[in-house]
Amino acid sequence: MVKRYILPILAYLVPTFALGFVWHLVLFEGYYAALGIYRSDIIVPFGFVAILVQGSIFAWLYDKAFAQASGSWLARGLAFAAVGGLLSWTFTTLAVAAKNVMTSVPDYLLIETAFTAVQWIMVGPLTALAFAAARAPSGPGAASMQAREAA
Repeated sequence: MVKRYILPILAYLVPTFALGFVWHLVLFEGYYAALGIYRSDIIVPFGFVAILVQGSIFAWLYDKAFAQASGSWLARGLAFAAVGGLLSWTFTTLAVAAKNVMTSVPDYLLIETAFTAVQWIMVGPLTALAFAAARAPSGPGAASMQAREAA
């Protein structure tokens, strides 16, 4: 059972961690510095663990709420991106803006909303594709079985 979640968790973890690192600490480092929101000694492993936990929960959510939905894997992935992105936005953007000290709440909302949109445009379809790959039959006769199921 846990094995079927490995690819979907990675579909969240890898792009989210890579994008998060590059977005927050390289591309827009000056923007975030001007917001005065981050500590000078960011603890990257905490971020990694948080993303791993999020990925596990989002993989479970996809499996329970989207994996068996009708439509193509891409349609399921985009629906998941809309729901997951909105949920994620509430705790990574709205809640942070509500309680953290920063120089400009509107500037923070803008940059983090953009981040969340880019993140979920990648993560939603990748998660759907990972579940589709994990559920795809393999071995002799798998191609003909998939063709019969698609017809």
